[in-house]
Amino acid sequence: MTPTSDIDTPTGAVRRAVDRWRNGTLQHLDDHVAEEVPVAFVYNDVPFAVMMATPADLEDFARGFALSEGIVAAPGDVAIDGIQHFIEGIEIRLRIPDERAEALALRRRSMSGRSGCGVCGSELLEAALRYPPPVEADVRVSPDALSRALRALRDAQSIAALTGATHAAGWAALDGTLRLAREDVGRHNALDKLIGALHTDGFDPADGFLVVTSRASYEMAMKAASVGIALMAAISAPTALSISLADRARLTLIGFARDDGQAVYTHAQRLLPPPADAPATARPGRNSTS
Repeated sequence: MTPTSDIDTPTGAVRRAVDRWRNGTLQHLDDHVAEEVPVAFVYNDVPFAVMMATPADLEDFARGFALSEGIVAAPGDVAIDGIQHFIEGIEIRLRIPDERAEALALRRRSMSGRSGCGVCGSELLEAALRYPPPVEADVRVSPDALSRALRALRDAQSIAALTGATHAAGWAALDGTLRLAREDVGRHNALDKLIGALHTDGFDPADGFLVVTSRASYEMAMKAASVGIALMAAISAPTALSISLADRARLTLIGFARDDGQAVYTHAQRLLPPPADAPATARPGRNSTS
């Protein structure tokens, strides 16, 4: 095992002392742990939300959050005025069009989130459940491409490899080549960072598919569909509400995604059948875990 002191520490992880017991032996070590800090979003000088997040890829986070939460309709509608680091946390100041700021004020959603949240602070049921327009992209993904993307996402998790404490979201081309990946202690935050990175780097979300290391919750499905992603594959289970939203939004929702199979819950036509000579595999089920 490589000593912790010999491993470069990526942004989003820190070293902390730990007493570790292994097979009855005590070791005094420095260990890598994931950072989790308050990140405040301030739009047009008005505070809006404080999210608990990993302090990496913050510009991607800010842009992706604004898009996936419907605060702005297009990437060009949000500009980052500055990012300030304080003892208490991080403040990101953003500028959006006046009409968007007025609509934001009407939502009355001064939120306090815990490691990311797609519906935090909503005061009314109709505000909490947002149904994006139906996805228009008509992609096709092979099982081999899905497996390739999942393997690449595992390899792209530098913070998780050291800490075991972060989720990841990745975006792959239709052949399974992983183009982008982002990590965070919050699964929603990781997806927001990925969405922001997609637009920063000039990728069209409709031209590929999404793989995530978390369960497929309502918020994850909502964020994916809201930016035009047509297929989302999660390594863990979906929820009933996420299945309902995905069906309505024409999002292909895959759970229990593994190298040897997956469970397709909605709009299965986008996942191509395996080759006729492929070996039979057990169907993933509720005993699968992540």
